[in-house]
Amino acid sequence: MSISSRFSVGIHLLTLLGLNKDGTNTSEFLASSVNTNPVVVRKIMGMLKKAGLVSVRPGVAGAKLGKELSNITLYDVYKAVNVVKDKELFSLHGNPNPQCPVGKNIQHTIEPIFNAAQLAMEKVLENVTIEDIVKDIPNTDSNIH
Repeated sequence: MSISSRFSVGIHLLTLLGLNKDGTNTSEFLASSVNTNPVVVRKIMGMLKKAGLVSVRPGVAGAKLGKELSNITLYDVYKAVNVVKDKELFSLHGNPNPQCPVGKNIQHTIEPIFNAAQLAMEKVLENVTIEDIVKDIPNTDSNIH
């Protein structure tokens, strides 16, 4: 199982908003870039809005960034779109055999390793901003379509 695609779509949407800050960013426009249904975009935009990362107003076409690009980390996006709960990125299999020495101890043994791995990944996400992503998009001086 992989991390929900809401995470990468959230990054995509914020990057597009950053690059098209003077344009009208309707859900249809955003969905065309993501190549998905506008309903999916509106759902994710609602999550990003709740986290203060975007600004949208009902009845008014177009979304804007809620913060400067340099102040939005990938960790902010990760948390905003409810990718995974704390210490639950890795799932432990249920009901190992308690009569087996491995089954009896495996969860207790690997859980701290999984927690440390999740924390390490989250640390990386905290150190990358949407501005960093925007800077890596080639041809950003051309018109967005």
